[in-house]
Amino acid sequence: MAIKVITPPSSEPVTLTQAKSQSRVDISTDDTLLNSYIAAARRYCERVDWRAYMTQTLEVWLDEWPSGNVLTIPRPPLQSVTYIKYYDEDSVEATFSSAAYYVDTVSEPGRVMLKSDYDWPSATLREVNGVVVRFIAGWTSADNVPETIRQAILLVIGHWYENREGVLVGTVSKEIELGVKRLLDIERAMRF
Repeated sequence: MAIKVITPPSSEPVTLTQAKSQSRVDISTDDTLLNSYIAAARRYCERVDWRAYMTQTLEVWLDEWPSGNVLTIPRPPLQSVTYIKYYDEDSVEATFSSAAYYVDTVSEPGRVMLKSDYDWPSATLREVNGVVVRFIAGWTSADNVPETIRQAILLVIGHWYENREGVLVGTVSKEIELGVKRLLDIERAMRF
């Protein structure tokens, strides 16, 4: 399974003002740096938490169809499925009809479930990346992102701002990583 970001979020779960407050910054000189930390910290936390925080378009690539009637979509919360396409052994692309499945955006992680009387396509798939699902995931507003996640992002930003070097001599940096991990464990999505 491979996951690709097609369209990244257009907004972040924390603001520059919040990042500046966390980092105790009252000048505008480091705004560009802090904005880059915001995006990087969100991406870092998303990877640890196995979620999409803000609305973004993603693709999941699979080598084969699921063995049952459910295809689990990673990176909750799922908003919608744009399409499911597959490639036969000659790499000819086809679209799987949306009339053949339901999209469950309530469950976490979200899922695609075959309707009664439907099966996954019977074409022999190419050996690698035979199925692609394009989907929209993430919360629609920063206000919907759980506070624990926003706090974890702010902790990472504050830590990176304060410690810009790769190695801290004479200190133990595990405390920040453990604090972030504990906050993200609260909201962690199931990884499959």
